[in-house]
Amino acid sequence: MNQGFIPIGQFEAVSNGGVDWTQAFAQAFAEAAKRGGGTVYVPAGTYHTRSIELLSNTTLYVDAGAVISFTDDIENYDLIDTEFEGIPSKAYKPLVYADHAENIAVIGQGTLNGNGQRWWKELREHKLAYVRPYMINFQYCKNIKIEDVTITMSPSWTVHPLYCDNMLVRGVTIKNPADSPNTDGIDPDGTRNLRILDCTIDVGDDCIAIKSGTEDTPDKHPSENITITGCTMLHGHGGVVIGSEMSGSVRNIAISNCIFYETDRGIRVKTRRKRGGAVEDVVVSNIVMDKVLCPFIFNMYYFCGKNGKMKYVWDKAPYPVDEGTPVLRNVQINNIIAKNVTSAAGFIYGLAEQYVENVQFTNCTVSMDPNGEPAVPAMLDNMEPMQAAGFYVRNASGIVFNNVVLKNVKGTIYDLDSTADVTIR
Repeated sequence: MNQGFIPIGQFEAVSNGGVDWTQAFAQAFAEAAKRGGGTVYVPAGTYHTRSIELLSNTTLYVDAGAVISFTDDIENYDLIDTEFEGIPSKAYKPLVYADHAENIAVIGQGTLNGNGQRWWKELREHKLAYVRPYMINFQYCKNIKIEDVTITMSPSWTVHPLYCDNMLVRGVTIKNPADSPNTDGIDPDGTRNLRILDCTIDVGDDCIAIKSGTEDTPDKHPSENITITGCTMLHGHGGVVIGSEMSGSVRNIAISNCIFYETDRGIRVKTRRKRGGAVEDVVVSNIVMDKVLCPFIFNMYYFCGKNGKMKYVWDKAPYPVDEGTPVLRNVQINNIIAKNVTSAAGFIYGLAEQYVENVQFTNCTVSMDPNGEPAVPAMLDNMEPMQAAGFYVRNASGIVFNNVVLKNVKGTIYDLDSTADVTIR
């Protein structure tokens, strides 16, 4: 047998008769690290455990038929120092975790079950003393792979790399109930050189949300050089979302060859005053969307979250431009089919003092559902619901519509005012 291959069954003696495998996983990974690296192998069966911590040069291999079932005994979970929505926080230790590690992996065709029901219930009842645990959270790690596993019932965000470098997520299935709170699929934060390939994501919030901290984040890092391709997004609040935590900047993003089905919004970029940073150099291509509220959103007055109701967030008068003024620019959206759209074909709303700049739509067809329910396309103050509306553009420059076809629009196809610098070809 490969000396780096460590069956978890070797440590069954400390599993309390197979009832709790927490110590077994800890000893297995310690043994792998002592050897200089190795793979902890989990064969078919069910393994109840609390947090599993990966160490450098180790792999968690969850074979077909294996279910790692994480316990919900909240009082027995350790705490870690982390960030949640850009704010330094104490949190319950993630179910699969690594800190300052390298060359780590979670692979195999088995299942990770987070048993999030109790976590969601106690969150809604305001009983949790700390931030819920992420399902998979790697902090300050590099050379990471997550491949082929199924992940379900996450207590909070499902896959959350924080300040990581060189990461591959491929062939992963993420499934959380539609009504589970903030169970985003994949949320990279301050992470670079990330590839998300051939995944299926069906969750209770954003399918993929790219973040880079807020004005309250002490040490901001950019999220950059991110590729998302070949993925299917189902029922989330957004297909691919950037922000609203983007103070460290988000740049060099390529999204292609994906399906979005009933994801509320499709491509969604959101920020507000005092966030600072830039979202720039984004290419979106070859996407099919079906039954979304609004396929394209660029909103610089996003009001959700801490301080979201402050006047500086909603005020439409121009403010001085400073380091807290965010920037959205240089986006290309090509070869998109969006059908059965209910609210609006697109929504672009820059700041009065800092316009959304240089967004180009090419070869896009958006077909509205004339019988769809009215809905608010974007979260900003005093926004009225829309039904089968066209493109709504305010405070924007260099917006180009090149061979864009809109069908079944009710009312104005391009709703523009004097602040909208738009070219329609």
